[in-house]
Amino acid sequence: MLPPETPDRFNEEKAAYALRGIGKPDIEAGVAAIRDTVRTLTLQPGVYRMLDARGDVLYIGKAKALKNRVTSYTQITRLPKRLQRMVSQTRSMTIVTTTTEAEALLLEAQLIKRYRPPYNVLLRDDKSFPFILVRHDHDFPRIQKHRGARKFKGRYFGPYASGGAVNRTLNAMQKLFLLRSCTDGFFNNRSRPCLLYQIKRCSAPCVGRIDEQGYAELVADAEAFLSGKGGNVQAKLAQAMEQASQAMDYELAAVFRDRLKALTFVQTAQAINGQGLEEADIFGLATQGGAMCIQAFFIRGGQNCGSHSIFPVHTNDVDEEEVMASFIAQFYEDVPPQPVILLDRKLGEAGLLEEALSSKAGRKVRIEAPQRGPKAKLIEQARRNAQEALQRRQAESTTQAKLLQGLADLFGLDSPPERIEIYDNSHIQGTHALGAMVVAGPEGFRKNAYRKFNIKNPETRPGDDFAMMREVFTRRFGALVNEDGDGEERADDHRSEWPDLVLIDGGKGQLSAARAILEEMGVDDVPLVGIAKGPHHGREGREVFHLLDGRELMLPVNDPLLFYLQRLRDEVHRFAIGAHRNKRSKAITTSSLDEVPGIGPARKKALLMHFGTAKAVKDARLEDLQRAPGVSDKVAQMVYDYFHANG
Repeated sequence: MLPPETPDRFNEEKAAYALRGIGKPDIEAGVAAIRDTVRTLTLQPGVYRMLDARGDVLYIGKAKALKNRVTSYTQITRLPKRLQRMVSQTRSMTIVTTTTEAEALLLEAQLIKRYRPPYNVLLRDDKSFPFILVRHDHDFPRIQKHRGARKFKGRYFGPYASGGAVNRTLNAMQKLFLLRSCTDGFFNNRSRPCLLYQIKRCSAPCVGRIDEQGYAELVADAEAFLSGKGGNVQAKLAQAMEQASQAMDYELAAVFRDRLKALTFVQTAQAINGQGLEEADIFGLATQGGAMCIQAFFIRGGQNCGSHSIFPVHTNDVDEEEVMASFIAQFYEDVPPQPVILLDRKLGEAGLLEEALSSKAGRKVRIEAPQRGPKAKLIEQARRNAQEALQRRQAESTTQAKLLQGLADLFGLDSPPERIEIYDNSHIQGTHALGAMVVAGPEGFRKNAYRKFNIKNPETRPGDDFAMMREVFTRRFGALVNEDGDGEERADDHRSEWPDLVLIDGGKGQLSAARAILEEMGVDDVPLVGIAKGPHHGREGREVFHLLDGRELMLPVNDPLLFYLQRLRDEVHRFAIGAHRNKRSKAITTSSLDEVPGIGPARKKALLMHFGTAKAVKDARLEDLQRAPGVSDKVAQMVYDYFHANG
């Protein structure tokens, strides 16, 4: 059994498991399951997964010798309390062998990111880091911000600490190198330069104001600058300005002067005091009150690409060195490893991490923990920033806890809400209608849990907000009811979580409609509150809060709780309007060709490039369709038959 100092926590877990109907934590059963697995293991390296009675992943680990590592979990008295609890819930294991321990390390990081087990140190599931992409899939490459998988041909620079850092750099790049940022569709349909050319942010290759060779030189200069070779670009611009001045082409000389001035400004703004650092990542860790923060500095081409605060979770009772090692492995699952990684501490697994990251990067990666010199000063700066970020976060958490307790008192909740869902609808005279849900909790907005609902029911009349709400609530809470009924709720799936409080943008009518919808589904224990504008339409910040018991509440204008509720309402407005704009923009860019069976993006592009518009394709004769490049006779017949069969 568990040591006597942990009975309360153990009993709580037993009760929780009993409620879920999936068995009770039992340390003897856990040890027996592990021993059954040990019998089949060898001394090969690999990755193991601890599974509970339902098959959910509890923990993922790697080992140089699987048999030795997994056997250690049967020696209960030597395990920390956290791992004792894990063993008590374990009912089976999954094993994957690898060739080397470095391969096991990379696989472990990949699986942790996929399964997000409750006993592993985890990075928060935030958006991926942004990059700058110079696309090479066009004669005139485009420069843009990029997140996610690298599916486009081109060169990627980064990562940058935030979208704001990328936007500032892109703004400077437009001034410096005059590269286009427009989409290919916009580029192909220009007959005269756009506004960016007029304000000297683009060289207008779309209308021939620069030839392909001249534009290629600009692209090469931009890539050299982003690669840290800004000095070469600076010398080139200075020489060009001098030559234009000697030729008495003072207007051109002024253009080069402005670009040179912008380049100097960017280099000054991004300069760092790190001798010999060209491409490096710097990490410092701070701990306070049981929480941890890791501050990351990104150095690219000798320039500062910003810093980012990361707050790992599941770090209770975990050694700082283990947290840092796990963080490094997971962080570089999506981000390309840099040649130099500076840490504020030495890691026992530094050599293994170097081997794994070098294999992933295809070149040598060094992990260093310098104790003196300029690099040590940078590390100390990272550690200091981590401490300050952690202090700010804990102060915000204290304030947030007070606000949530205030919500519980105001609306008569049993306890401070852990999950608040806020709903709103967005449409223009009923078109492109959708519903939006944002989620907030003790740690602020949970953006990975946001959801939009496209209104699909043909019976929903345009502009009928009540019918839209019915569809949104039916889909959201219907899914929850079905999951509970099937007994398949996943604790790590945010869509399976029941809200502790639901806020609706609207008054009595919307609140009554929402209650009626939930009652039809047999849901009567979700607190609902409507937020309506006050007597002066909210101009004075006097929102009225409608409760299910008929009460109407108003808060003082300067009440922090009012500000918090307004912030929740404004966030769902922002998300709903943004999602609606995206939907509207997508609808504008679609064409009737999208509906033709067998017509993919490549054939659609070929037809549009040949005929100019979708209407011209629709009106074309069969012989004309057959002459289009990249379109076979069979495809031409399909397109012709589709449009003529549908009138």
